[in-house]
Order: sequence, then C-alpha cells, then structure tokens
Amino acid sequence: MALEDAAKQVDTAITRDGFKGLSFENTFGGVTSFLRRTYTKDLTNVDIAVTGIPFDQAVTNRPGTRLGPRAIREASSLQSPDPAYGWGFDVLSEFAVADYGDLAFDYAHIDEFPATLEAHITSILDQDAACLTLGGDHYITFPILRAHVKKHGPLSLLQFDAHTDTWADDDMTRVDHGTMFYKAVKEGLIDPARSVQVGIRTTNEDTLGVNIIDAREVHETGPAAVVEKIKSILGDNKTYLTFDIDGLDPAFAPGTGTPVWGGLTSAQVSIILRDLAGINVIGGDVVEVSPPFDTTGATAIAGAHVAMEILNLWAFNRRG
Repeated sequence: MALEDAAKQVDTAITRDGFKGLSFENTFGGVTSFLRRTYTKDLTNVDIAVTGIPFDQAVTNRPGTRLGPRAIREASSLQSPDPAYGWGFDVLSEFAVADYGDLAFDYAHIDEFPATLEAHITSILDQDAACLTLGGDHYITFPILRAHVKKHGPLSLLQFDAHTDTWADDDMTRVDHGTMFYKAVKEGLIDPARSVQVGIRTTNEDTLGVNIIDAREVHETGPAAVVEKIKSILGDNKTYLTFDIDGLDPAFAPGTGTPVWGGLTSAQVSIILRDLAGINVIGGDVVEVSPPFDTTGATAIAGAHVAMEILNLWAFNRRG
C-alpha cells in the first residue's frame, strides 16, 4: 500500500485532508513541512503544533542557526512514512500534528524579538495546542518558557546541552544564548531543584541549584542510570524539554555554533529519550542546528530525530 501511495502522493503538507496519518510521498521531493504535516495557522482540533524560529542573533561564536528550522524540516521527511522506532505506537496517526510555519519578525529590531516570540508561542498555546519548536539559537527558549509558564505555571526544565547557559546576567533585556537560564531561574520560570541539565562539559561554577548530569557521568554510568536519575528529579512535574544539538559530540553533530568534544553519542541520546517515556512533557524545542557547518546534513538529521522523540514523549501520557 505504501508503494502505491508513494506513486500518487505529493505535497501532502498542503494537500492532506486533516492532520493525522503517515505520508508516503517520495522523501526526496515535495513541500517539506515538519514530518510532512499540514501547514496551517488555524489550530482548531490540532493537538500539537510545530513552529520554526529562524533566529541566530544571540550567538557568541558561529552563526547559521537561522537556517536550522528549514534544514530540520527537510531532514524530517526521511521519518514521515513510518512510526518512530521503539515506541509501540504511531504518534502521527493517533494525534493531530500540524506545522504552524515560522515566526515572522524584523531582523533589524532585535530589541523587539523577545516579545514577538513570546506572543507567537502564546498564540499557539491559546488555541489549546501544545508546541514543539525548531530553532534557531538557544536564546529562543527564554521567551518560549515565559509563554508556557503563563499557561502552566513554573516548570521543571530538562536540558540536553554542552553548556549550562546559566552565566550571570541581571540585564533582562540582553539577548544572549548563554545566560537565559540564569534569567529563567531568577524570574521563577523554572524550579532549579526539580530541573536537570544533561551532557554538560564546560565550566560554570554557579549552577543556581540546577541538577547536573555531566557528559562524563553519562559515559560512565550509562543511559539506564541516567534515565532513573532524571525521573527521580522530575517526578510528575510539568516539564519543558530543551535540546541543544551541541549536547551531542561534534562527531555526531558538527553543524553547531559552539561545539565541545567529549559529548553524548546519538545512541546514548536515543536510549535516554525513549526510556524517559512517562515524564510529564508539556512542550519542547530543538535548537542550535547550524547547517552551514555540516555539509553532510547529519546534524539536521539528528535534530529531526530528537524532535520526533520529543513529540512521542509529549504524546506518551496522552494516549487514551
């Protein structure tokens, strides 16, 4: 049946009737929404919306993540014909998933960007849809958290990253991708005692009380122990999951702005994310995919897989 469908399906991102179902069009052609989901600004009856934030003016090293959402969408077409491996259900057939398109903003008015992004995410949440975001640099998580906290209250943060991004900065107007979680703690957006940062391998003495599982601990104790520790910290708290692609070692994700050696492997991450099934994920993002620094496309492929895993984690507790 899939082969027959592939011969006649095209551009299901704009031709699909409804929001559910796998897509069997040729993976190398057609309009590339995320996972071939329907493009729409009307989220009526949509369970979760995917949106792109093509912003990279907050980076401290190499730019290029403004091209991340487009690259992740293209890479995700490889996953559109099949249910995600290892989950035992098909999130694309059981839930209404839509692609909300990208944030529109004036790149020359960076001072307006945080409020513009917060309003954009709020507009999704106000339509009773959850939100999965494709970045963009990691600063975007700060306005996104503000929007989620307005709806859900203070959250646990589950962060995969090479850096803690909690460097001190009391100027809330600065747009910087290394200080936003310091600000998030200071604003009371996240509960540090019930939050976890995984894969850390850069020095920042003040963790603000956030629990750290550094890259060495992951390597030495293994994914199963890491999952058990994460679950014991998060409990059933509402959790926002943010995945900086530099949490992966540069061998697996070279296309990022601030690569650091000694990182997590894609195999470790795939096991950890799938075994975290049951945590209370209310939203998430994948950030820092910078296609210009990876001619192979491997980083965008990794980003697309992580985004699919976040989608399944969100869906797991909501099935029936």
